Amino acid sequence: MMSSSERPTGQSPSEGRALELIPSPVSLAYGSGEILLPFHGRIAYARGVDQSLGDTLARTLSEEIEAAIGLTWDRARGDRWPSCIELGLDHDLGNQEYRLTIGDPAAIRIIGGDGQGLRYGVQTLRQIIRQCGQVLPVLTIEDRPAYPLRSYSLDVTRGRVPTMDWLRHWADILAFYKFNQLQLYIEHSFAFDGMSESWRGKSPLRPQDIMDFDAYCAGLGIELVPSISTFGHHYTNLRTRGLRDLGEFPEDADRPYSFIERQEHHTLNVTHPEAFEFSTRLIDSYSELFRSDKFNIGADETFDLGKGRSGEQAERRGVADMYADYVIRLCDHVRHEGGLPMYWGDIAVSMPAVLDRLPKDCLLLNWLYDPKVGEGKVRLVAETGARQVVCAAVHAWNTLLPDIDGAWQNISRLSAYGLKYGAVGAMVTDWGDYGHINDPRMSMPGLAYASQCFWKMEGAEKSRVDRALSLLAYGNADGSYMEGFTRASHCVSFGWDDMVRYMELDDGQGGVNQDVAEFLTQVDPHVWDEGFPDNLEGARRGFMATMAGRLGDVSVHEKGLIEAEKTMGRAAAGGRGLGVQTMQAQLVALEGQRIFNRIGWILAGRTGIVSHKATHQESWATADDLETWFETYRSVWRHVSRESELRCVSSLIWRYADMLRQDDRE
Repeated sequence: MMSSSERPTGQSPSEGRALELIPSPVSLAYGSGEILLPFHGRIAYARGVDQSLGDTLARTLSEEIEAAIGLTWDRARGDRWPSCIELGLDHDLGNQEYRLTIGDPAAIRIIGGDGQGLRYGVQTLRQIIRQCGQVLPVLTIEDRPAYPLRSYSLDVTRGRVPTMDWLRHWADILAFYKFNQLQLYIEHSFAFDGMSESWRGKSPLRPQDIMDFDAYCAGLGIELVPSISTFGHHYTNLRTRGLRDLGEFPEDADRPYSFIERQEHHTLNVTHPEAFEFSTRLIDSYSELFRSDKFNIGADETFDLGKGRSGEQAERRGVADMYADYVIRLCDHVRHEGGLPMYWGDIAVSMPAVLDRLPKDCLLLNWLYDPKVGEGKVRLVAETGARQVVCAAVHAWNTLLPDIDGAWQNISRLSAYGLKYGAVGAMVTDWGDYGHINDPRMSMPGLAYASQCFWKMEGAEKSRVDRALSLLAYGNADGSYMEGFTRASHCVSFGWDDMVRYMELDDGQGGVNQDVAEFLTQVDPHVWDEGFPDNLEGARRGFMATMAGRLGDVSVHEKGLIEAEKTMGRAAAGGRGLGVQTMQAQLVALEGQRIFNRIGWILAGRTGIVSHKATHQESWATADDLETWFETYRSVWRHVSRESELRCVSSLIWRYADMLRQDDRE
């Protein structure tokens, strides 16, 4: 056997391979030999550890040991109880720092610089036990995070409101991967008194839900931060009879519901005498439910500002000053109530005059989602002296299958820029645009990438994180599960976003929806150099032409999805069954994408974009498959989400089934 000086520091002596940890630690050195966890052991925490924290961590470890190897261990407090696992504090270590040793003199010892550091050491040991079982390698880990603030933002408003059981489960996962903040993004999906017209039929969260979940997160060492739109993104609110007059375009409140318009028109008219009172009422009532002193006021994508009811004032003062004034007032109000304001930084970063005016003691959430993101906007904010949190994305919204490679590129690049320019924290966002078709469990790759990059960027590699995630989340030791999942993500010919845009080009009267037309010209301006067609048939043909390359031979992606499903199925069968429920959601997404691709191919044939035209039988069989698949999808939705706005997704799915049959007859 090699001595510890001869053994590579990243190589486990027990199986001849490195441990798979997410995030990988700053320093890991193996010693000689292994230890065997005893049949009956004990976990004890020192008297200096907060009793509630010590009880929680000891119980968490004992549950992990029982789940992984079937052993039931004792728990104790104090230094008079001989123990196999000792938990303690050493304030010479820094905040969130820990040291984990496996080997003499105690079998296992975890020392934290503070309570959070101790938590993270426990999570690392859990990951080791999960993959090594009863036989653990002798090692020493010294570890601390690159970013002190590591946040996850989850959309719970644009179609899905999660069940409380699933939210607790997701918080457990975030704790396992060492996140310390969670935000639930809300527009209208909270049951505010006096606003039932907004949240009726949406399965809203209620005050007790928030307070209970806040307590649950606190027990995990996660700060639950209130996040609610107070300026832009009020689409549902501004369509009600009670609140529509507060918007820039109250005359549009009764237009048909639209996934695309929902993202485009939603801004308060800041010149309305009741607008600010409405915003602060949301802040004041919602903030009281949280332990956190932070408050995310939103303030992003205020596209309509100065274009409607406030247009006259915008001509006199300018949109930039109107925006800055309102955000400053909101931030001042949060501070006056004893809070620390946070706001999305897209508008400020796009208008230097705004960025210069906004208070520097707030937290600017600098969201930049391009996989090829550059450092310019991170540097820009840093040069102003503002405190920023760099915000990447899991890249899972608007689609059944996430863009796994895009998520890694975006998260890893932005994390590095944030560290370079002194960002105080990092966030990964998980959105639900277009009805939240994406099952939140599809976001596991992005979550894992953020866990790694927010903790330790040096030496971070996607392939290593993928292997670790395959093992820790899906029980697959050789990494093939994530290989199959990634392969599937490359097989999207016609995505949910394409389905929404194609269908919503129809204004409901057989004409072209001008909002959708304007949106599409912004997405691909070079495609529409000669102007957007003024008839629906031409508009849809032009839209399908932008996808001709990927719709030409849908069989290639069909084969790719089938092979990916086989790979994932084999990997799951050879694992330990840790991700069975998650795998079900993923396989349902794969099957749905196969059907979506076929729909795109059929539509491309009907509009003359591809040479093959589907037969009557092919169109009707696809409609049958779509409806059958969607019944399973609805069932899987309800595993993790309340009914919420599932009916909106259902409506569009059924319109496609009807279109496949009706157009074929014609």
